[in-house]
Amino acid sequence: MSRRITLGVVRPAAVNIFVNGKAVEAYEGESVLTALMAGGVLVMSRDSFGRMRAPFCNMGVCFDCMVEVEDGSSRVRACLTPVRAGLRVIVPDHN
Repeated sequence: MSRRITLGVVRPAAVNIFVNGKAVEAYEGESVLTALMAGGVLVMSRDSFGRMRAPFCNMGVCFDCMVEVEDGSSRVRACLTPVRAGLRVIVPDHN
């Protein structure tokens, strides 16, 4: 079952991004966070007490959607990072 709104929505052709090595369908023009949430990834990290952290503001104010991209050396806010074909994303607390 799709987690996306589909009725009356026109999107470009789907592309794949890779989340912890697994292909996730996404659309260029949407944020990485949108693609992650549509793919069922809701936990981005854990706090210092081990509690799960999920996206909070979805507009770049908080830091609860931080993920690593590409080679693991760059941490970005998933809500502000646009999808591009082949993007590799590492979400530490997601298998």
